[in-house]
Amino acid sequence: MTRHLVRRAADLPTPLFDRLDHRRTTLVGEEDGSVHTGFGLNELRPGGRVRAHVHSYEESFHLLEGTVILDLPEGSYLLQEGDYGLLPTGVPHAWRGAGDTVARWADMLAPVPRARYGYDTQTVPELPARDPVRIDVRDPRTRLFGHFEPAQMDPGKQSQDLLAVSASMRTALLVYSGITVKMMVDSDLGAVASTMFMVQYAPDGVAGTHDHPFEETYFFLEGEAEAVFDGEIHRLGPGDCAWAGAGCVHGFSNTGVGPLRWLETQAPQPPPRHSYRFTRDWEYLREALES
Repeated sequence: MTRHLVRRAADLPTPLFDRLDHRRTTLVGEEDGSVHTGFGLNELRPGGRVRAHVHSYEESFHLLEGTVILDLPEGSYLLQEGDYGLLPTGVPHAWRGAGDTVARWADMLAPVPRARYGYDTQTVPELPARDPVRIDVRDPRTRLFGHFEPAQMDPGKQSQDLLAVSASMRTALLVYSGITVKMMVDSDLGAVASTMFMVQYAPDGVAGTHDHPFEETYFFLEGEAEAVFDGEIHRLGPGDCAWAGAGCVHGFSNTGVGPLRWLETQAPQPPPRHSYRFTRDWEYLREALES
């Protein structure tokens, strides 16, 4: 049974744009053994479209570059690099290319879309193409969106201006052992099936081997990592993607001279207790019992 997956940026397939100038590259899906994770990269040309549709799964996204317009029943929203958001199950939505460059975004689909059910997606009547507005997390109408800046990962440069662009209440930085975590999409944002957050390691950052009762995906954005998945060691960098299924023992260390940063997802949402099983804890217990 597959418990982990590593995909190198240089080896990723390049699907053709469809007739509406959109394409999606699947990085983690049903064929990889995933149950809860559908993770991919979308590209949309200026003026391109993704027709209105609904999913029987939850979708979260993060804009990596460019500009798009997201049409929802209650309004149209202009999304730019660094924006992220949540599309709950069953919400009609459509995408429009904006700006003058190709827009790219990562999406997380939970649970994994199933090929035998038409990838759990249905088209719906087109939504009105209204003039888009920028998101503002202080506005209840844009409560499903947020914005991320790399400066938010620096504990020494926090400000009310930076904190104000975070949608979740759980946005205070979690900092430990050279690791910084910034939550983006979680239950505070309305997610029920998954989470999405940013992780950054200082040059000496290390996470010892551990496993979870859920699936995790890592899309690397900056720096170099040494990652271990069930004893297999990989060197990963920008554009690479990895997935750890439930029970996969994995760990990370920063092997570069600067920060290491990646976009991470979890599905299903972690339980409030016993989310982590660290190898070192079980080794300690074994030694204690043997003595």
